[in-house]
This record gives sequence, C-alpha cells and structure tokens, in this order.
Amino acid sequence: MTAAADARGTELGRYLKARRAQVRPEDVGLPAGAGLRRTPGLRREELAALAGVSVDYYIRLERGRETNPSPAVVEALGRTLRLRGDGFGRLHELAELASGRVSELPACSDHDVRDSVLRMLESVRPLPAYVVSRYNRVLAANPPGRRLMPGLWDWPEEQRNLTRYVFLHPVGRTLYEPWEETVALSVAHLRAVGGADPDSPELTALVGELMLKSPQFARLWERYDVCERGGGQKVFRHPKVGPMTLTYEVMRLARTGGQRMVVYQAAPGTPDEAAMLRLDSPDSRPEPAAPGHAQPADAPATAEASAH
Repeated sequence: MTAAADARGTELGRYLKARRAQVRPEDVGLPAGAGLRRTPGLRREELAALAGVSVDYYIRLERGRETNPSPAVVEALGRTLRLRGDGFGRLHELAELASGRVSELPACSDHDVRDSVLRMLESVRPLPAYVVSRYNRVLAANPPGRRLMPGLWDWPEEQRNLTRYVFLHPVGRTLYEPWEETVALSVAHLRAVGGADPDSPELTALVGELMLKSPQFARLWERYDVCERGGGQKVFRHPKVGPMTLTYEVMRLARTGGQRMVVYQAAPGTPDEAAMLRLDSPDSRPEPAAPGHAQPADAPATAEASAH
C-alpha cells in the first residue's frame, strides 16, 4: 500500500471509529448489558455483525489497512451507524478517496477575490456580507460585514478565520447565542468542507492550533460530526448595535477553489432589521484594519480587499 493510500485509509478509519463511539447499543436494538462498558458506543464486533461483515475485515477498515470497501459495504456501515445527510455523504466520500477511485482536490491556496465578487459585496449593502475561503478564512467584506464581527480585523490577514474567531477571540466567544451550538455547527462545517483534502496544510495548521488552545474544539473535532451549512439563522449579542437575529445564505463562488459568499438579512420593519442597519450607518465606524492595511472609514469592498 502506498503512503497516500495509507493516509486516505486512516482518515476513513478515524471516521468509522468516531461515529461508532456515538451509537449506543440500544439505538440499534442491542441490550446494553450489565456493568460498565469499556468501549463508548458499539464494539467493533457488534458493528461488524450488524453490517454483515467479518470482524477482521472491519478492524482492517478502521485501522486503515483495508482501503477498497465495496459500495454495498459502505451502505451497510452507513445504515448501522445511523448516518444521514452530510454524514452519510462523508462516509461515501472517504471510501472513494481511500480506494483511489477519485482524486483528492488540491489544497485551496488561492485567496484572491475576483473584482466582480468585490462589486457584489458592495452592491448588497446595507446587508452585511463577506467572502471566506474553503477553510473559513475571511478574504473580503463590505463595511457592515466587517462591523458584524468586532475584533476580527485586529488580527493579521492570515489569522482572520471564523473558526479561530469563535473559539479564541474574546468577542467571538460572546457574540453568538447559544455559543455552544454555534461552535458545534462551525466544527461540523469545517469537517465537511475539508473532506476532500483532510491533509491540506491550511486545514492542518488551523486544526493543530485549535486543538492545542481550545479543549472545546478538541472535543468537538474528535466527534467527527459533519454538516455543511448552506444557510440558516444566527442570534447575535452585538456589543455595538445590541441583540439581533439574522438569517443568512451561503453562495458558492465558481472557479475559486472553495470560496463562499455569506450574506445576512432580517425581516423588514423588525427590531432585528433596525439593529442590522445600524451596522451600515454613517456614525458606526468600521473595525480598523490591521497595521499596514489601513482603509478609509467607509472604504468599499474593492479597496478593502485589494491586498488579498
């Protein structure tokens, strides 16, 4: 087995082990048994029996030594692990990668934002909007989008990552409500978007930093929950404009290596909209850029992102 195949098989094995730990025996009709179980969730032999594969074969899958599971085996494992939606899709994706039937995507190293996208950011004002890379680095934002996340712009460009912000920035840890639900979804989304290239240097550096600095991140990352968000609702307790509940949409940008535009809005005529609009009011100053990247008070997105 090549080193690349071994790495892909190991990632599949990690996923199987993490998801197995979250399925209780009673969830799949097995007796819990007396006494304390040493293994969280299902034992390997229990999962193998329920999925209709040999214990030896399943152990080799989980240890990364078997890298070519058939579609039928993947389906059986997914059903036994009670996977749905993105979680089931992730299992199929890892199985395809482990087998070598599809090529891994290159790491997303292109952080340039097209001029046409920068103009779109400006055109949606007063709605807050920003562009992120595949791994949630903020690449550009319009003025209300900058003000939506206080303190993020104090960091150097390469550190302005939303996942880092919610775990490590003091404002990021208080901006969203409930914080625990927000960060769980953020980690599950990072797992999803990083699926095709789990060894990306950008991703591994971010995960390594957060594993060391945030026990909450480490716990959530080991769960291996997968959920790619395409929109939803967030509750903010914003230090400048007050509480507000905003809906958001996520739009993939073609030919960018995974860039996404995120746009927030609120129902017209509501207190939430009034709070959101204050983010774009003339008397609300934008977050200052990092040293060396100073911008005018209401610099358009095209100027703001010219250094990216």
